[in-house]
Amino acid sequence: MAIADQIEREADSILEANRADLLAGTEKGLGAATLDRLRLDEKRIRVIATSVREVAKLPDPVGEILKEWSPQNGLHISKVRVPIGVIGIIYEARPNVTVDAAGLCLKSGNAVLLRGSTSAQASNAALVSVMQESLVASGLPAHAISLVPGTSHDSVRHLMTARGLVDVLI
Repeated sequence: MAIADQIEREADSILEANRADLLAGTEKGLGAATLDRLRLDEKRIRVIATSVREVAKLPDPVGEILKEWSPQNGLHISKVRVPIGVIGIIYEARPNVTVDAAGLCLKSGNAVLLRGSTSAQASNAALVSVMQESLVASGLPAHAISLVPGTSHDSVRHLMTARGLVDVLI
């Protein structure tokens, strides 16, 4: 809930960053559909915050016992949901995905390394910064949500080859 509240409090700075992305996208000749996916406004900020609150209200999946059994040898075996670790996510020019992905990863006890489209770089940076502030205020490590540095295809390649550092890449 703290992330949602912080996003709403910082809406002006997020919208300012988004305007910079929209201007750059228009100058680069991005199509109307891409610009619409990139565009944030007060209503979309409220929807993003509402989505975070809905995820926060979901039952905690960590530690849920999916199956238990005891074979004849006396062992007790349980299949239990556990965090994966660090999840890397590569996605397009949709700033709402930045928040949705981060919220789902945190809810499931994972850290997340986000690589959104270069066309949403300023918006994503603003959103991640706001979420990191909220994490710190809640006593969690800021870098549980991180943005891949850089805007080149090399940054994506580095993420895709980060074996031993990234546990799952989506």
